[in-house]
Amino acid sequence: MAEQWATLGIDLHLEPTGPGLRRGLTDALREAVRSGRLAPGTRLPSSRALAADLGIARNTVADAYADLVAEGWLTARQGSGTRVAGRTVVPPAGTAPHPRERARPAYDLRPGGPDLASFPRAEWLKAARRALTAAPHHALDYGDPRGNPELRAALAGYLSRARGVRAEPGRIVVCAGFAHGLKLLGTALRARGARTVAVESYGLDVHFRLLAASGLHTVPLPFDRLGTDPSALSVADAVLLTPAHQFPMGVPLHRDRRAAVVDWARRTGGLVLEDDYDGEFRYDRQPVGALQGLDPDRVVYLGTASKSLAPGLRLAWMVLPPGLAEETAAAKGGVDTCGVLDQLTLAEFLTSGAYDRHVRATRLHYRRRRDALVAAVAARTSEAQVTGIAAGLHVLLRLPSGTEQPVLQAAHWQGLAVHGLTRYRHAASVVEPADALVVGYGRPPDHAWSGALDALCAVLPG
Repeated sequence: MAEQWATLGIDLHLEPTGPGLRRGLTDALREAVRSGRLAPGTRLPSSRALAADLGIARNTVADAYADLVAEGWLTARQGSGTRVAGRTVVPPAGTAPHPRERARPAYDLRPGGPDLASFPRAEWLKAARRALTAAPHHALDYGDPRGNPELRAALAGYLSRARGVRAEPGRIVVCAGFAHGLKLLGTALRARGARTVAVESYGLDVHFRLLAASGLHTVPLPFDRLGTDPSALSVADAVLLTPAHQFPMGVPLHRDRRAAVVDWARRTGGLVLEDDYDGEFRYDRQPVGALQGLDPDRVVYLGTASKSLAPGLRLAWMVLPPGLAEETAAAKGGVDTCGVLDQLTLAEFLTSGAYDRHVRATRLHYRRRRDALVAAVAARTSEAQVTGIAAGLHVLLRLPSGTEQPVLQAAHWQGLAVHGLTRYRHAASVVEPADALVVGYGRPPDHAWSGALDALCAVLPG
């Protein structure tokens, strides 16, 4: 049987804080074993690896392990590491999970999330100290609804340099994540009289629902090997696209179609909403520049720190045409919705060069993971094929016809969280359905990566 490895720290949400770190970690590990989340025989990470994931002292982890060995919950043998002791797992009475709670997966290959263990804590803390020290007192007051001025100035410089965006601080609105920005745009578009937004045939259903909640009808566009086909845009007032790296299909929008979308917007007065969710992460060449650079008066650029840093920061930004910038800021209710300290810290992170250094480091990290995934799948089977460009934090893994649901069921039995392509298909799409997995390689911490790959390969056909 393949060796089982625990996914502690980020994946099991073991975050001992405050006084009594040793006791907090010991209690959390004991409960994970008692409840069955850590199965008998599971090999735990080394004390060094787990300490690094949790951001605590190695001795604290070693002492917690020793306590649980003494109690009989764990075993420790030379050359075999620390493992969960063999025992019958009987959950305590009255601890049945709430019907809406889900058991945490052993391995998490869902798309859309970065490796949270790689968040640059030390550099972020330095930037926060510098930013807070330099901030004038009035910066801590109720803020501009467009966002902190220092952050908008820093974003204007960075986006122009790194993504080819034509930006100025007055046209930038900072928001609490991409979904928040899309909700604000939906409100502003509906107030302008818009009724229909064209979307990609495959995309995030939460985005479709947000637009619908604003009173906008979503119409899916055709899709082929060149990406989303804009030929049906005549029915729409706006279009939402992921042109640099289509999610989840993994292809860029062809240059002729980029031009066609901008031509449609100029001709009809429509708006293009450009979701540049992972534009910094291209591994085989320089990233494709933002579509917004072709016409900043017809294209709204949306970016986020969720993939490059962490979704928990709740920081995203929009670069908008002048009139729409005012309307979108007004849709925020006349107040800044993001914490000023995080905004000041991100501004300092950008202007100091720390953000560039972090992106370069994580770009190499994710490239190696993608290469390992492609190699592992190729070695395991010829019946599954990785498609899409070398970019972002996910791949599309094509499967033989009729196998998506059986593979997902097998993955569930393996304790592997992974998504099928079907869940991202718009309900009204006319695109021929295809069987595939959308595999994210960002989420697992380093100590769980090889185990996650093994679990994935174990469920593939062939």
